[in-house]
Amino acid sequence: MNILITGASGFVGRYVTERLCADGYQVTAVVHNSSAPLPATVHAVAVGDIAFDTDWSEALVGIDAVVHLAARVHVMMDTAVDPLEEFRRVNVAGTERLAQMAVKAGVKRFVFVSSVKVHGEERDIRYRESDPLMPQDNYGISKMEAEQVLRQIESETGLEVTIIRPPLVYGPGVKANFLSMMKVIASGIPLPLASIANTRSMIYVGNLVDAISLCVRHPAAAGRTYLVSDGDDVSTSELIRCTAAALDVPTRLFPFPVSLMILAAKLTGKSGAVNRLTGSLTVDSSNIRRELGWVPPCTMEEGLRETAGWFKNR
Repeated sequence: MNILITGASGFVGRYVTERLCADGYQVTAVVHNSSAPLPATVHAVAVGDIAFDTDWSEALVGIDAVVHLAARVHVMMDTAVDPLEEFRRVNVAGTERLAQMAVKAGVKRFVFVSSVKVHGEERDIRYRESDPLMPQDNYGISKMEAEQVLRQIESETGLEVTIIRPPLVYGPGVKANFLSMMKVIASGIPLPLASIANTRSMIYVGNLVDAISLCVRHPAAAGRTYLVSDGDDVSTSELIRCTAAALDVPTRLFPFPVSLMILAAKLTGKSGAVNRLTGSLTVDSSNIRRELGWVPPCTMEEGLRETAGWFKNR
């Protein structure tokens, strides 16, 4: 079986590439430039920007399944004139173009890694795949529209589309907010987060990769959409304690009224960041477990330990 992976040099893409090679597949990796480090057995194809006119023909020769990871993600201080249209150019038009060319090349299955953000942001009720799609930011909107485009192509052509919606992904090599959190915890700075009693789902990159690998090969995954997580939901304060334990540093949390934290965030324009700290966002991953027999190979504790080991040696 020959598999094409887009975004193969990214955080998740590197792990997916290594895993599918280890599973015995012939892997073609789409990278932004040909110097990206990849396993020796991987055939690398460099493409330019992903958009409505990207030429995927070379990458799709002989391919049976596509794992589409490449995307425009959240951009701090976005300088695009129209940020939503820029997200659509890559995440919607680029995905549509790839799927259309995949059909013409004879590809059987298309695994699309979307995001829980298609459902929305923080809420107290656990998200399920059947919940309405109500994205709140440009990234989430573009992922929702990409899903809709893929389902339309599926209905018209018979391409087997599987959609995976992960929450926050962490693991060795993680960047952005999770890396920033680890830096703060390792520094020993006291944090006013002991009073937060929310609940959040996450997924260790090894668990996400395992779910992707299963969706590539399992017959029952065709046409399905799955939310995935470690299954070990935690509060922000619990996550900090678990991460500190993995880093072998003391936990320095002190109580502070959450209501005052939220008020201060509104006054300073930081509501988004504080909502992520204080709000709940959990997913129900029972469908993929029941339908495909998926069991995450790692617990959150094990995932955090692997991530902490990388952090201390980086």
